[in-house]
Amino acid sequence: MATLVTYFSAEGTTAKVAKDYAERIGADVFEIVPQEPYTAADIRWTNPLARCNREQIGGKDVPVNGNIESFESYDTVYIGFPIWYGQAPRVVHTFCKGYDWTGKTVHAFATSGGSGIGKTAEKLKPSLQGVESVDAKLVHSATEI
Repeated sequence: MATLVTYFSAEGTTAKVAKDYAERIGADVFEIVPQEPYTAADIRWTNPLARCNREQIGGKDVPVNGNIESFESYDTVYIGFPIWYGQAPRVVHTFCKGYDWTGKTVHAFATSGGSGIGKTAEKLKPSLQGVESVDAKLVHSATEI
C-alpha cells in the first residue's frame, strides 16, 4: 500500500508544506484544484461578499478538476488546506465526497495566518465516507506534520 498527500492551496503556503512533506516521506501528491480558480478577491475573507465566505457560510459544493487514479491503492492519506471559518474550505469537502475512504488512515493538516485548528477534524469527517476516524493539526512547516 502507499501514501498520498493531497492539498488545496489558495496562496501557495499549503502547497509548499504539502510538497515538502510528501518529498520527506516518499508519498505521491495530488493537488485539489477547483474548476473555477480563486482570484485574490475571491479569498479576501474580510469582504463578507467574497466567494470564500459565500461558499463556507452556504455549505456549497465547489466542483473539483481531475481525480485520483487508483485511489484504492492508498492506505494512508494526508489532506492539507488553509483554515477557512474554522474548517476546511468547501472545495476540500467536495473533493473528499468523491471517494470511498473505507479502511484508510486519514490525517488532515491545516495552515493558518492566525486561526486555530478548532473542530476541523469533526467538521471534515462527514465528507469522508467510510472513514473510521480523522485527526487534524495546525502546521507551519512539513516538519510539524
